[in-house]
Amino acid sequence: MSKGVLVNLTKCIGCGGCTVACKMYNNNKWIDKRAPASGENAQLADENWTIIKKFKLYKNGNTQVWRFVKNQCLHCQSPSCVSACFAKALQKKDNGAVVYFPDNCVGCRYCMLACPFKIPKFEWNKAMPVITKCVMCYGRMKENKAPACVSVCPESVMKFGDRDELLEEAKVIIKNNSMYVKHIYGEEEAGGTSWIYISDVPFEKIGFNTNVVKKPLPIYTSLYMKCTPIFGAIWVIVLTAFYFITKRRNVIKNESCELSYKKSVDECADNKLSQEANTVKSDDVFVNAGQKKRRK
Repeated sequence: MSKGVLVNLTKCIGCGGCTVACKMYNNNKWIDKRAPASGENAQLADENWTIIKKFKLYKNGNTQVWRFVKNQCLHCQSPSCVSACFAKALQKKDNGAVVYFPDNCVGCRYCMLACPFKIPKFEWNKAMPVITKCVMCYGRMKENKAPACVSVCPESVMKFGDRDELLEEAKVIIKNNSMYVKHIYGEEEAGGTSWIYISDVPFEKIGFNTNVVKKPLPIYTSLYMKCTPIFGAIWVIVLTAFYFITKRRNVIKNESCELSYKKSVDECADNKLSQEANTVKSDDVFVNAGQKKRRK
């Protein structure tokens, strides 16, 4: 059965323990100068697979509140990044995790374009870059353990378990407590995600993309992406043809230049012989004229 995580945003205090656990488990670096992992300017990046973003809001008119939102890959039930990856570098596992295999990656970055949540990131600062993103601590999940970020949360903001059971639990919570928004983010977005959220403030006010279609996105992308290898092969053939055509033109051009050069050399040689002949003739006339003058 597919696993998932229920995130109750009303409980998060923004301690950042989940970001630390994520970096320690995945051996990621701190890059706060370039991309903070927590705070109002927090952003996902090649080394930031989990972040805590801080939002200042006003509730019930004048009451100021702070809300802290944990962001990471949502691990879609029907991930568009997987359907966009013809190299099988991204794969959806039965336990719900969307896992990345860098050895298969060709660097096309189609996954970045396909993801409606803008999750996959590229290592722009490295000589041999790859795509990076949260893989839901797949090694821990294979042992039926919660992801590292979930296991260290002191406020029990996140709960790991079977997705269907977590979804039913979330429905009960928002039904029985009037402070919650009557919507479970991730239940239907992009066909459903393994990470689902409940909140007491509207999701659009805390950075969530609420314009995502409900249908699984691979419905729109898979037909096009299946043609990618075919178009790639056709493009290779076209480029190869252009190469040989250009090469043949250069050969013909070089041969033409060689013939022109040879003709020019021959013409120069003929002109030189003609000049020498005229010189000899002029000398003969001068000598004969001198001889005639002495005879007189």
